Amino acid sequence: MLSAVYKSKKKADTYLFVEKRDDFSKVPEPLMATFGQPTFVMLINLDKREKLGVADLDKVKQELSEKGFYLQLPPKQENLLDEFKKQNGVSQ
Repeated sequence: MLSAVYKSKKKADTYLFVEKRDDFSKVPEPLMATFGQPTFVMLINLDKREKLGVADLDKVKQELSEKGFYLQLPPKQENLLDEFKKQNGVSQ
């Protein structure tokens, strides 16, 4: 299964996987407006991969098959202050 990968110029660490290069016909217009002008990163053969960076490979394949695209958002940033408070027994 081949996929074209694009990064967003508007949203840091946000990537869009589509079935065919430069074919965004299955991506909803509001998502494309939020994503901004896509910048091509690479073509990737998902069948020859055992894992992807931060995305779940099986989920990427499933969403590509079902929806025709997969949106990879950056991992949620942990709040270091909240973590510090938790470790030190400080409550709000």
